[in-house]
Amino acid sequence: MDVLFNFIIPFLVVLTIVVFVHEWGHYWVARRNGVRVEVFSVGFGHEIFGWNDRSGTRWKIGAIPLGGYVKMFGEAETIFEEGDGTKKEEDGEEGEERELTPEEKAVSFHHKRIGQRAAIVFAGPAINFLFAMVLATLMAFFVGTASIEGEDVTVTQVAPGKPAETAGILPGDVVQAINGRGALNTGLLKQLVEASPAKPLTFSVRRDDKSLEFTVVPQAAAVDGGTVGRIGIGMIDGNTMVYDTLGPVDSVIYGAEFTATTIYRIFIFVGRMIGGEESAENLAGPLGIAQITGNVWQRDFKDLVMFIAMLSINLGFVNLLPIPILDGGHLALYLAEALRGRPVGARVQEYGFRLGLVLVLLLIVFATWQDLRRLQVFEFLKDLIT
Repeated sequence: MDVLFNFIIPFLVVLTIVVFVHEWGHYWVARRNGVRVEVFSVGFGHEIFGWNDRSGTRWKIGAIPLGGYVKMFGEAETIFEEGDGTKKEEDGEEGEERELTPEEKAVSFHHKRIGQRAAIVFAGPAINFLFAMVLATLMAFFVGTASIEGEDVTVTQVAPGKPAETAGILPGDVVQAINGRGALNTGLLKQLVEASPAKPLTFSVRRDDKSLEFTVVPQAAAVDGGTVGRIGIGMIDGNTMVYDTLGPVDSVIYGAEFTATTIYRIFIFVGRMIGGEESAENLAGPLGIAQITGNVWQRDFKDLVMFIAMLSINLGFVNLLPIPILDGGHLALYLAEALRGRPVGARVQEYGFRLGLVLVLLLIVFATWQDLRRLQVFEFLKDLIT
């Protein structure tokens, strides 16, 4: 029950929010361009609950709450050129070819101009970015932006028999510097230790009102073909987090900078991963995201809101990748159509979408495999069997 209420439900709530925002972007721009939206679904599979609005859109909740979709009239139909140059569509329900009436063409997605179709497709990722900017702006205005007072790390645990205990470090000690380098946080301390396997490090520590120094020799540990240092401590940032609220204009600037910076960092990460400079093992799949969501859910409301903002940006960015089946793949097809003066052939689109589906599924499987490794699920199952 703890897993259900602390991880699964928070993950589904957060995912539903960012997916709904994404699909609502498609829906809103489609309606503004006169396209008839047939279905707006939160979740996939069997409909649990739904209703029709006055415009004829079916709003529904699906049994599988792992995404959502918007189905527009004419969006999923096959368009092809007849010998006389006229266009026809295949009726998905009847399985028969027929020519659309003028009224149907007026509300058909495929009969809109390239610019309109591109705007509808781009609206999903765009609204994810805008949503993140709004959340960050509201947090900056009402809660404030974080700044750190003090620069140190507090030791919370010391593993028996490990280098930290051997050197004399105790829980509650405050690490102020390593080899004279101050301004520490947990990430920097970990980085310094991992970079120094079997090399002595001088820890400057405050214990109660005393200043002490300890020589700690990190134990060498093999990780992914390399060697890193380990000293066997648990730690938290001992710094005091201070929040300063911003004015309306500065809050908007902060929200825009937060969104732009996050997009840039994701772009750099993907580029480094493609170039082999960043390990693909750092990708998080559904299980990893659920774990992070649960941890943030139990911490702080502001952290949760900012995490939703970051997840929204990630969803928007991933959807803009030029992979068939994703929004970016559709935009690439529209660009090709604009350059060629006619749509890309139906067969090319079909094979492209199949390839895109395979790529996306492989990516999900790979990321989930990494999640299982990080969560040590395989070790747990092995212990059960043996």
